[in-house]
Amino acid sequence: MEKKEKPLEKLTAKELREMAMGLPGVHGVHAMKKEELIAAIRTAKGLPEPEKRERKVFVKKEKVVLKSAELKKRVQELRVKREEALQQRNRKLAKILKRKISRTKKMTRRAAA
Repeated sequence: MEKKEKPLEKLTAKELREMAMGLPGVHGVHAMKKEELIAAIRTAKGLPEPEKRERKVFVKKEKVVLKSAELKKRVQELRVKREEALQQRNRKLAKILKRKISRTKKMTRRAAA
């Protein structure tokens, strides 16, 4: 049974150099980088270029900078919502709102500095 060869991209540069040294028409192996070695081996063996996958590009959202007055207003609104949740005995929502209040208060401290 024959061993399946690893894809060239998975091999180390050392393994690629050893492979390239055994191929005719490939010169200057020790000075080449991994990408150059892969390209040289592909051309020497007559292998086609692999299809490139398109990468998903993630765009970072812009940070919205709020003023401390707006943040304090948001804290008051969250406190009212938390009180309503406690009145309705919804402890899970109250706990979530408590964390939101805490985070918003931290943001006010940062905005003031």
